[in-house]
Amino acid sequence: MKWIVERDALIAQTLAFVQSVTGMKDNVLQPEGTPVATTAAVEIVAVEVAAVEIELTQAPVPPPPTPPPPPRAIGDFRTEMQARIANFRKHQERFEREREEYCAETLTRLRAAIHDAPAPPVRK
Repeated sequence: MKWIVERDALIAQTLAFVQSVTGMKDNVLQPEGTPVATTAAVEIVAVEVAAVEIELTQAPVPPPPTPPPPPRAIGDFRTEMQARIANFRKHQERFEREREEYCAETLTRLRAAIHDAPAPPVRK
């Protein structure tokens, strides 16, 4: 409970300091009609100070940023876009071709399985 006493002493000391600086009494914390204390008990607390040594190390310097590439000419941009579109179309055509081959292979296997299946037993 010692910390409570220290806290109350710090609050009282702070209020006394504020009142001495402003020359006013702090009526905000007091309800209406309550007389304001003119004196405050102040307890001085000793504080120990510790010295700390900090060793600063120099961080490695990052390399300078590379300069941006020079701006492209309009024609260069157009040829690049045309090349990308052609590459995309080839990619899509390859996917469609692989899908068609897979479908044909699956249907061939299915037909072979149906053809090679034994005849179902006759019910009487």
